[in-house]
Amino acid sequence: MNSKNNHAYITVDMDGSKESIDELYDLYKEQLYRFVYRYSNDRQFSIDIVQDTFEKLIKKKHQYIPEKGSFKTYLFQIAYNTMMTKMKRRQTLQALFPFLISSSVPTIDLEEKMVVRQALQSLPEEQRAVVLLIYYHDVTQKEAAAILRIPLGTVKSRLHHALKKLKHDLEVDFNEG
Repeated sequence: MNSKNNHAYITVDMDGSKESIDELYDLYKEQLYRFVYRYSNDRQFSIDIVQDTFEKLIKKKHQYIPEKGSFKTYLFQIAYNTMMTKMKRRQTLQALFPFLISSSVPTIDLEEKMVVRQALQSLPEEQRAVVLLIYYHDVTQKEAAAILRIPLGTVKSRLHHALKKLKHDLEVDFNEG
């Protein structure tokens, strides 16, 4: 869906009916899942966050203001905030009860994907979020700033430092092999 139709579609579709929410879910579920999965590297957690995001959307649909940004930005902001809250809770639970939460990382078939994923995971949280939004989800730097609720200059700085670190890490890894 192009951005010009986005506002009109969302305005009409945010009536709260099951059909309209189902259409929005079908439109955005995969993008949200990929964003959360690339950030968390946990399939079930990612599925849960996508579900929670749409539950929150239903409750907060009246808070969406098209003049402030695209619906995609609004939805990703809900997902990001939900994910960060759950990750903090999970870390607290894991510290208190390490035997309850598995910390295993799923295996990936292709070695190159694994190397890139590891490099992304090694980035600080703030930098990783910016890289994932901009390069994996076609979000502009301005939209990333809105989703993460940080200044545009901070997005640019985090992106610069993240790319510099990724370049260094990936060059070293491939040259060693």
